[in-house]
Amino acid sequence: MHLRNVEIFCDVAARRSFSKAAEIHGVSQSSASQAVQHLEERLGLLLIDRSQRPLELTPAGRVYYDGCRELLDGFRRVEDRVLGLRDRVRGRVRVASIYSVGLLQMDDYARRFREQYPEVELRLDFLHPDEVYARVSGDECDLGLVSFPRDGGEFACIPWQEQEMGLVVPPAHRLARRRSIPAEKLAGERFVAFTGELTIRRAVDRWLKEARVEVNIVHEFDNVENIKRAVEIGAGVALLPIPTLARELEMGTLAAVPIEGRHWTRPLGIVHRRHKTPSTAAGKFVELLLAPADGAPHNAAGGSAAGGSGNGSAAATQNPGRATRNTGRIASARRAR
Repeated sequence: MHLRNVEIFCDVAARRSFSKAAEIHGVSQSSASQAVQHLEERLGLLLIDRSQRPLELTPAGRVYYDGCRELLDGFRRVEDRVLGLRDRVRGRVRVASIYSVGLLQMDDYARRFREQYPEVELRLDFLHPDEVYARVSGDECDLGLVSFPRDGGEFACIPWQEQEMGLVVPPAHRLARRRSIPAEKLAGERFVAFTGELTIRRAVDRWLKEARVEVNIVHEFDNVENIKRAVEIGAGVALLPIPTLARELEMGTLAAVPIEGRHWTRPLGIVHRRHKTPSTAAGKFVELLLAPADGAPHNAAGGSAAGGSGNGSAAATQNPGRATRNTGRIASARRAR
């Protein structure tokens, strides 16, 4: 039995798709199908019900999938320990991120990680927050990057960034040139909001209620990009994390105005399964995310604290001591294996 076939089967089962599993492994859909077929022929049992869309595991397939995941986890732990004797970092890291962490920012992290650890396979997917948690819970990814992260039950969280929230307006808006504004200035504004099921929407609603401010919600979207596009065309104003506006602020298509006297921030965290020992490669990726940039304290915009934001407001900085403690937590878990 080839371990490669087992890996492909597990990804077919997790993604419920031959084509998606094939893309992950860099093979054709036909090759992925043949890999699963070889396993089925060896067992004399069907593992996947191909008549269903999306694909479904058969009863035998569910048993085999659970066992194969344990087998692969065990193999990777052993390989990790052996390679650690020679200070080599190999294996894979699967990361699922919410869209608004920023494709450009994550591309930079991915580039630096691949340069430092060329023998590690890094997979990075951008997903809805619920899907990020589902991937972590189902052991379909090693790390999840989310806002307002959960820390309890099956999930453990490493605090990452605190991103300052600001009022986002079109450049021609009457508030666009203000250095800052009191929260009361938002009263009665046409407001583009997040959809109600998102944690960030509940946080914004709570902040506005505490400030005794009522806005006129005209549109709701489930992601930052659509909200930015709506504000750009003049549909309304919004409250968004300022670091997510880097491109628009540079191009002058949006303006961001800090809120006076309010500590409105969006926390970002790195979540993982609480009782799963992280691999060396996953730990190295966490260390890269938490590392200060150029020796300066790491901030929410992904640069140095001295840099500030494009409109003159400094983003909230990450606690360097906390970063050190959490990096140590990952390292301690690996040493305990």
